[in-house]
Amino acid sequence: MFYYVLKYVLLGPLLRVLFRPRIEGLDHVPATGAAIIAGNHLSFSDHFLMPAILKRRITFLAKKEYFTGPGIKGRLTAAFFRSAGQIPVDRTGKEAGQAAIREGLGVLAEDELLGIYPEGTRSHDGRLYKGKVGVAVMALKSGVPVIPCAMIGTFEAQPPGKVIPNVHPVAIRFGEPLEFSRYAGMEDEKAILRAVTDEIMYAILSLSEQEYVDEYASVAKAQQAAERERRFLRLPLG
Repeated sequence: MFYYVLKYVLLGPLLRVLFRPRIEGLDHVPATGAAIIAGNHLSFSDHFLMPAILKRRITFLAKKEYFTGPGIKGRLTAAFFRSAGQIPVDRTGKEAGQAAIREGLGVLAEDELLGIYPEGTRSHDGRLYKGKVGVAVMALKSGVPVIPCAMIGTFEAQPPGKVIPNVHPVAIRFGEPLEFSRYAGMEDEKAILRAVTDEIMYAILSLSEQEYVDEYASVAKAQQAAERERRFLRLPLG
């Protein structure tokens, strides 16, 4: 119930005023039945903009840190994400990935929309990074279509580290559904999972027109952080 209060009364109207989203290809999202919406991830605002413009409810797999923050702020954030239909996911380790897949398949089994960011984390520089294969596993095991989605302008509206968004127009583009029945029963084959994931990422790239980086975003972030640390340690004292 609170999901729809957020969508139509509290948050949705505010987001439409702030970002003035231009929507393209919304007819590609099925009116009924299960589907995966796979998108790029540029901003914290992405979690709320897509649900605000979709006619149907969508459930996202969200990192568990949004649900485990300390203090009053942490409890309020956790309550907000749960009310918005987000499912906490542990992103560390192989078993964590399997748990996320089980959660996602549970959503699809209820004939609902599942939202996922194949990059696994927000882009730190606005570029599109290599997708993780969990989206392919869920697509092949469930047999549902994958609708590629591109968020455009949300990085400028709310870049990493910015709490209060800029007033900035954004666009949300949905592409034609991708269907992978030709790979049915092959969800344990690594080469197939990589091919399916790359096809999904290419569709997102075609919609977003971002620069593509053939590397996982988490790896690129870690390398960047390590480089900053090395530069700091080289600074002369005094």
